[in-house]
Amino acid sequence: MRAILIIDPGPMATVQDLGRFGFRDKGVPMSGAMDQQALRIGNLLVGNPVGAACIEITLGGFRARFQSRVHFAVTGPPAGASLNGSPLSAWECCFAEKDSVIELYAPEFGSRSCLSIQGGIDVPPVMGSRSTFLRGCLGGFHGRPLQQGDSLDLGDPVGKPVYEFPEGLIPPYSGRPVLRALPGPQDDCLSAKGLETFFTSEFEVSSRSDRMGSVMSGPMIEHKRGGDIISDGTCPGAVQVPGGGLPVILGNDCQTTGGYVKAATVIAADLPLAGQLRPGLGVRFERVNFDQARLAYLKNEYLIRNFYEKHGKSS
Repeated sequence: MRAILIIDPGPMATVQDLGRFGFRDKGVPMSGAMDQQALRIGNLLVGNPVGAACIEITLGGFRARFQSRVHFAVTGPPAGASLNGSPLSAWECCFAEKDSVIELYAPEFGSRSCLSIQGGIDVPPVMGSRSTFLRGCLGGFHGRPLQQGDSLDLGDPVGKPVYEFPEGLIPPYSGRPVLRALPGPQDDCLSAKGLETFFTSEFEVSSRSDRMGSVMSGPMIEHKRGGDIISDGTCPGAVQVPGGGLPVILGNDCQTTGGYVKAATVIAADLPLAGQLRPGLGVRFERVNFDQARLAYLKNEYLIRNFYEKHGKSS
């Protein structure tokens, strides 16, 4: 039987893929892996389609037993990992014999690791995705975090593993990340002083953060006329500034509409870093323009596509 048995899920572990698309008008968020770069490269390394489901592990403490021989990869920020007590390297394809036990520890800088296994996690798709939306009890493994004793089936292998280090494709994980952001769409709702505060100050991720959003503490951002607007659409990476003046970076499980000022939007190329924020980290925002955001996105996609095509795969 191709499966993985959860011995200890740690603080939280869920099944995630690239997310759920086409249902935001119904109030269903995207969900999916918070660090999609880690997911995509992990799937490449083990020979999976780019969107195969992985196990997303938050803050380590994870132990599981492979119930068959498998290829697997651990991706994400620097974190200790072991197989049967022997250290494992991240961002590389590894092999495990049946009954081998994998253990993942808390990342040094970020918060989440991806465990990609050849064949992918084979749970039933819901609305076109295997991702877990926790607040909606939707998708994943019975719509909930993984628990001790859960046995997750694996799909059949469809491609060959890649034994090559993905040079240039690992996000610049850091203990003090700088997130590039485009002003807007409601930056004009901030005073000049408020906008300057946003782009020149360091904020700290608070303990109230989760997959819906990373809540900041730090200097207050000044509005012109308060933080409320007529509710409109939101998306992962949007930075809301409610009336209290502290920014919130929306995550993959964020609400589909919101009534707070959105001062800026984290660019697509830096969303993997935003997805790795954890309480206590210092965060800054760097102002960029559309051309810079587009160039950063295209550069990253070009590197990923080249790596995939080099190994006869589609990104």
